[in-house]
Amino acid sequence: MRLADRPLAGVRVLDYAQYVAGPFATMLLGDLGADVVKVEPPTGDAWRHYNPHAPGESTWFYALNRGKRSVTLDLKTDEGRAASARLIAGADAVVHNMPPERAARFGLDRESVRTANPRAVWSCVTAFGTEGPDAGRLGYDIIAQALSGLLMADARPEDAVPRRSGGIAMADLTAGLLTCISVLAGVAGRERGQQAPGVEVSLLGAALAVQVQRFVRIGDSGDTADQGPLTAPELEHTARTTAGADRLEPYYRCYRTADSFLALACLNTAQRRRLLGILGLDDPWVADPQAAPADEAERAVRAALVDRFAAVFATRPLDHWLSVLAEHDIPSGDVRLLRRLFDDRQVTVNGLVQTVRQPGVGPVQLLGNVFKIDGTAAPAARPAPRLGEHSAELLGELPVTAGSTGAPGPTVTAGATAAPGPTASSPPVAHLSPRHTSDASDAPEVPEASETAGTPGAHAASAAPATPAAPATPATPAAPATPATPAALGTPGTPAHDAHPAHPARAAGHSPPPAAAPAIRELLDTAERNGA
Repeated sequence: MRLADRPLAGVRVLDYAQYVAGPFATMLLGDLGADVVKVEPPTGDAWRHYNPHAPGESTWFYALNRGKRSVTLDLKTDEGRAASARLIAGADAVVHNMPPERAARFGLDRESVRTANPRAVWSCVTAFGTEGPDAGRLGYDIIAQALSGLLMADARPEDAVPRRSGGIAMADLTAGLLTCISVLAGVAGRERGQQAPGVEVSLLGAALAVQVQRFVRIGDSGDTADQGPLTAPELEHTARTTAGADRLEPYYRCYRTADSFLALACLNTAQRRRLLGILGLDDPWVADPQAAPADEAERAVRAALVDRFAAVFATRPLDHWLSVLAEHDIPSGDVRLLRRLFDDRQVTVNGLVQTVRQPGVGPVQLLGNVFKIDGTAAPAARPAPRLGEHSAELLGELPVTAGSTGAPGPTVTAGATAAPGPTASSPPVAHLSPRHTSDASDAPEVPEASETAGTPGAHAASAAPATPAAPATPATPAAPATPATPAALGTPGTPAHDAHPAHPARAAGHSPPPAAAPAIRELLDTAERNGA
């Protein structure tokens, strides 16, 4: 499907966000056809420098910024802010993750954007919202998960401290989805004659949203015991409670088969009864397996029943169970490793993997377009942009306004850096029409925002260096050099999520026994690499 045929064709989104939430949102908008212009400081989005495989080159950045164009601006200078205002004047939406004070200084607060362009939808990602005692606090994914209770959702008895489940940035990514929705809603409302709205999304709200089914309280207990920070006994109690509930649920869990592992999901009584018939078992609690046991005797009986389920599943290989369960319309599946999904047919035929040619790197496989439009999941039109790669074309198309220098773009300011050109060996990069811009992102000298706001703690600091090094400029450009552009935008509006903990060295004595099936050895190896 051509870009011109996608639903958001002709819509321009400026992305001034850094790290995860904002860039993920604008990447999705780009998949729907929007022209996403990434506005960056000369040092670039801080995510370019996180876990880099080369100076300024990071797979983490590639994953969230494919399909965009990059322009570098220094929002600390008059020229940079003037150019930014001219970009905003031609945009349909502006996304950022800066704290309110910085956004106002850079002309990215709601009123400044509305003045520059009344039709531009404004969407801001904060850490904890713009009101309340934590309104000005910087925060990253792990902080939002901690303050929202999400960090305790998967507490395990062996945990000495709370941890992120799977190391996944659930608050960041959910905030990105909500931000994407906010822009879509704003554009739709504007087209019906409503004023272009300003919409705020917070990491705190996103972290609560993924717990929506649990975040319910009947009545108002007013119990002061439910206040204050987490204590070690509470961590232990929560872990035991969580593990106890998991221990008694036989219908929605994984089992070990004779050669691998099986994921089972029976969410209604009819499915559960059919499963009992297949296994030759009886369960008095089949109608409500989540009910709390009446006493310890009942707990023991139900735990023994789960063990009987496990014993039966262990008698036959995975393929047998998948076949039998499918015949009886019982949802089940095998357990796969993420790295194997690049070649998985179900993933590839639905366009969920795509290959881009990253300049200076070569082919890179990453997440494809998650939207199928009229039966087609279109690939990204371009890879993640090099820093400032499209400054010339984007700034060159801006109209000359009264008081400007008369040049197509802002004049070069002291400290400005020229955007690096591709190396001679880099593959050519396809360019969208000038109307197709990407996000603008503001790279911080000192992290001040949130995917949201506040001074990052040790975890956040490790994820985003205070002053990222500028990417190395290739020696031999293969394309016309991009004119020097103003230095980087100020500090990023939205802090990145915390760094993933380093994988501990493989612990001695944890190797699977030689007789273990390959799938089981892989599970143990993966668990050890992840620090389990």
